Parts: sequence; C-alpha cells; structure tokens
Amino acid sequence: MSNPHYDVVVIGSGPGGYIAAARAGALGLKVAVVEKDKQLGGTCLHRGCIPTKAMLHTADIVSELKEASRMGVSVEGVKVEWEKVLGHKRQVVTSNAGGVAHLMKHRKVDVIQGFGRVAVAGGKKTVIARDADGKETALSTDSVVLAVGSKPRELPFAKFDGERIVSSDHLLDANHEAVKKIPGTFAILGGGVIGIEFASLFQRLGTKVTVLEMLPRIVAPADPDSSKLLADELSKQGCDIKTEVKVTSIERKGNEVVTQYQNKDGTTATLTTEYILVAVGRPPLTQGIGLETTKAQTDKAGFVVVDGMMESAEPGLYAIGDCINTPWLAHVASAEGMIAVEHIAWKKGLTKTKPAALNYDHTPSCVYSEPPLAWAGLTEDEAKERGHAVKVAKFDFAKNAKAAILLKKRGFVKFVVDAQYGEILGCHIVGPQATDLLAEPALAISAELPIEELARTVHAHPTLYEAIWEAASIAAGRAAHG
Repeated sequence: MSNPHYDVVVIGSGPGGYIAAARAGALGLKVAVVEKDKQLGGTCLHRGCIPTKAMLHTADIVSELKEASRMGVSVEGVKVEWEKVLGHKRQVVTSNAGGVAHLMKHRKVDVIQGFGRVAVAGGKKTVIARDADGKETALSTDSVVLAVGSKPRELPFAKFDGERIVSSDHLLDANHEAVKKIPGTFAILGGGVIGIEFASLFQRLGTKVTVLEMLPRIVAPADPDSSKLLADELSKQGCDIKTEVKVTSIERKGNEVVTQYQNKDGTTATLTTEYILVAVGRPPLTQGIGLETTKAQTDKAGFVVVDGMMESAEPGLYAIGDCINTPWLAHVASAEGMIAVEHIAWKKGLTKTKPAALNYDHTPSCVYSEPPLAWAGLTEDEAKERGHAVKVAKFDFAKNAKAAILLKKRGFVKFVVDAQYGEILGCHIVGPQATDLLAEPALAISAELPIEELARTVHAHPTLYEAIWEAASIAAGRAAHG
C-alpha cells in the first residue's frame, strides 16, 4: 500500500514544529511530522527550556528558604539531593512529551520517527525519513515546514568531551546528564541567556561559579540598566562575572578543566574548575537536510532565508525557529510555525485571511535567573538609533509594597516611550516575577496602545504589577509616587 500524500510535512517536533503541525491539523490540512528523536518535543522540551526551568525552580526554593528566617520561619537541615532534582526534571519532561504526543493524536497528525530530509524534483516535493536502522520512508507532500532547530556551538579550542567540557545538551539530556552531583566549582564560557541561567542555578545550589564573557556586559541584547543590575545581584550572591575577557585555551586535566584567558588590559590568567559549560551560541542544523535539491537560499552562517510568511525561495518550502536568523526563542518558533501553516491553508483557500507577518520588535525575551529579567520592544539606544525622540520612565520595586512583603525589592520596571506620540517602544523589567509581569506591557506594545492606556488602567493593590502602572504613569505625566 502506497504512502498517503500530505498537504504539509513538518520536519522537527520542537515548539515550532509541533505547534505548526497541530495548527495545520486544526485547519483541516493532512499533515505529518518527522522527528529524529524517540520522543516529540525537540531541544526546548528535552535539552533546553523546560528542564532548565524545572531545575531553576529548585534553586528558587533554596533561595526562599535562605530568606525564610527574616519572615519568622526558621528552617534547619535543608539539603539539596541532586539525583532527586534530576528526577523531578525528568518527570516534568516526560509528562510534557506525553502531552505533545497526545496533541498530535488529537489533531490527527501522523508521526514518523527518523531523520528527515527534503527532496525536490520536477516541482514535486518529497520528505524522506530515515530511521535508526537505515530504513527510508518517502512522504509525498505539497508543502514542507523545516523546524530542524540548532545545536550548541563548539569552539576550536573547546571541544566537547561530554564529561568535563560540556554543552547545555550534556547537562540536560536525560540520556547523558554529565554532572552527577552538585559541583564545587563551575566555569561558564558565555554570559548570554543560557550561561546566566546556569550560573544562577549552580551558584544558588552552593557551587562557586565563574562567568567568562567576551562582551562588556552580560545578556547583551537586554537593556543596559537591567543587565547591570542583574550582574550586580549575581555578584552579591557570589558569582564571579568577568567581562571583556578572551578565552585562549581550555584543557582537561584529569577531573579538572584548566581555562586560560586574557583580560581587557592584556594580562593573562588561569582558572581551574571541575567543569566548564561552553554557551556561545547555537548554529542551525541545516546540513544534510536536502536543501541542495531546492531553490532555498542560506546565509553565511547556514540559516535559511525566508520572507514574512516564513517561505523560502523554494515555493512551498518554509523554515521556522532556530534554523532561520530570527530571535532563537521557543515562543517565536511557535508563532512562526503558526504563520507558515496558516499561509499554506490560505493559499489552498481554506482560510479567507492571509496571516500577518511577525513583528520581531514586539516579541518578548526572558532570563529565568534570580532576579529574573524580561523585556519586549526596543532599548533606549535602539529607539534613538531609529530616530525616535525618546522618553524614559522607571519605577523601582523598592517602592512597591508587594515586593517589600516578598523581600524582593531590587529591580525596576522601565518604559521606553516615543515622546511625541506616547507609543510604547519598549518595556524592560528586572526583579520579582519579571517574566510573568511582562505579559501586560508586551500586549500593549503588540496592540500599539499609547502609554496613557496603561496609566489609566486600574491595577490591584498590593501587587507586583502595580509597578507597571507606576512606571506608565510616570511616562504619561501623571505619576503617583514617581
């Protein structure tokens, strides 16, 4: 019996791929998803977002217990059992993976396990799925969505051994988990989101962490004030953050790793730790997936070039998520997947409205450290570079009653506003529950609401999100506490 013909085949089942497949199924398209791993969910679920946040929650509990005595709760004998931390992480991942599988069944998505590659010949598209035994299954399709993701970047002088010189995959993958117990010392090469989240995790669990960052500050895409406050708070917790350093060599010696680096002033130094995490970016997994048979173009870094509908130069071939050069975030990949399949459905006449292209200026970014950091829109410098007359308003959590109750008064809400029109250009939050608090201003930015709308919206008291109202009120010229 021949294989069925599909309206769309999605290669990859991460948060971009499985959402694309589910949406395609809901739109009435006949869809299949090809996944090389045994379980659905991709890097985000198995080696990224979800396991990291499960482990970070453990660190959050430890942090809360350390502060408990200040609120009249005495806690003794607190012990972090690393294997149970990993067990909790695995359980969360397994549960979520089951949820993805259930969603595929619910949306009537055919799931094929294997490494997928696309082949285009005579205008016809085929996706070939090769399983672990080498057996190949050919899937005929009208359209293809590439959701193949990315992998940790390896440096010439920092080859992963999977034991002491590790990537985030080695730390998180349930089949590997390089760290068998809480380390005494840990170096992190790279002060981006991944590096800082692991720094915040291990430092709070008792590890002596050193972060080595080439740029002048950590989390470089974030608002400079937010980045500085986060760095200051991590330093107070004991994390040694070194910026403007150039790592020149990483060498394993037994159960230790020796890292040599050069400071900004030209002096050299040596750091010896039990482990080093190399977190310096993620190149796309676009090799070996058949792009050479298509008209699709890639940039110098290997990212697939797409238009606003996520379509490549090969008609009917789409790409989303980490394999294109847009913000490499799970929620962005999901949004891109929705656009791609909605465009496919629109071209087939299943929907009346062509989807809108994604405005990447409006997409939120989060760092789940302690304190957490989150932002959407432009920084002050970015807004000025685009020619805006800028007004900046900031409200400190030190003036917020709920933050005082929580003993988390460090941080602020900051708005970047167009001084002439009141358009909200950006919102930057560092402090308690920043990643959740961002939702309201992110919606306001996406809806292009003027800052006055937030300033006139009644916010409950006492809450953390009152700080959003306070900052908006300052920007709108009607400050209460200012």
